[in-house]
Amino acid sequence: MKKPTDNIRVIDTLADYARLCGHPAPAHPLVTLLDLKKTRERMAGEPPRPFEPIVQNLYSIAVKRGLKGTIYYGRRTHDFSSGVLTFMAPGQMFSVDKNLDISEMAGWSLLFHPDLLYSYPLGRKIAEYGFFHYDTTEALHLSAEEEAILDDVLRGIEREYLRPIDSFSQDVIVSQLEVLLTYADRFYHRQFVTRAKVPHDLLSRFESQLRAHMVGEDGHPVPTVGVLAGELGVTPAYLSDMLRSLTGLTTQQHIHQAVIEKAKGMLLSSSRTVAETAYALGFEYPQYFSRLFRQKTGISPTEFRRQSN
Repeated sequence: MKKPTDNIRVIDTLADYARLCGHPAPAHPLVTLLDLKKTRERMAGEPPRPFEPIVQNLYSIAVKRGLKGTIYYGRRTHDFSSGVLTFMAPGQMFSVDKNLDISEMAGWSLLFHPDLLYSYPLGRKIAEYGFFHYDTTEALHLSAEEEAILDDVLRGIEREYLRPIDSFSQDVIVSQLEVLLTYADRFYHRQFVTRAKVPHDLLSRFESQLRAHMVGEDGHPVPTVGVLAGELGVTPAYLSDMLRSLTGLTTQQHIHQAVIEKAKGMLLSSSRTVAETAYALGFEYPQYFSRLFRQKTGISPTEFRRQSN
C-alpha cells in the first residue's frame, strides 16, 4: 500500500477545514461541531478525493466510526471501524488512503482554533492534557453512559455558538470545553483501571526495559522518556499518564528513582569519586548528578557515602 506523499497541506482556519470536508462555512469563526454522518451524505456520489497529508493548526476532538481503509496519523496507520475518542493538537499531521470507504462513516468532530483560548487560563492548561499527544492506538474507548455525557456537553457548546454572539458567548463556550476535557481526563483514568490488562502488561514491560538500561555498561546514557516510550511502542505522554495512574509516578520520576538506586549501590561498592560515578552512570556533567541525588535523597552523594560507611 502506498504511503502518503510529502506534499503537505496546511489547514489554518475552521473555514478551510469545512471546505475540505464539504461543509458550509462554520457559524462561529473559532469553534464548530461537525456531524460526520452529514459529512458522509454530502460527499456521497462524489469521486474519491486525492488527500495529501494535512497539518491542521487546530485542536480536534472526535469520535469516528465505520471507516474502512487506512488513515495515517504521522506515518502510522490506524483502524476506525469501531468508535473511539481521539484528540489532536495543532501542528499534528494526518492523511487518508485514496481507497478509504466512508459509506458507513458516523460520529462527530469538535474543532476549535487556539485563539478561542487565548485570554483564558485553559489556553495554558490545555498543554497539561497529555491525551492531545497520544497515538490513536491509545485512544479512549467510551462506554454508552460516557458517550451520552460528552454528547450533552457538546450540544451545549453547539447551542451556544449558534446563538447570536454577545459578551458572554466565549466565556460560556470555553467553560463548557473545559468541562469536556475534565470528563475526558476522568474517562482516560477509568480506562487505565477497567482495561487493566494492557496497562499492567505495559507496566511490566516498562520495568523490564528500565532494569535492562540500569544494568548496562558504565557510561551508558541514562534512558530518556522518549527512548523508553519508543522501545515500548507508545507515545511519551501515554506512557507517563499510564504510569502516573498505576503507580503515582511519571516516567521521568521512575527513571530518576532507578538512577538514584543504582548510584547508591555504586557509591557503596566502589572507590570511584562522585564525578567518576556520575560519568559511569552516563551523566555528562557531575554537577547535574549531584543536584539530582540531593533532590531525591536530601543529602549529597558524598554525605550519603560517609553516613553509610
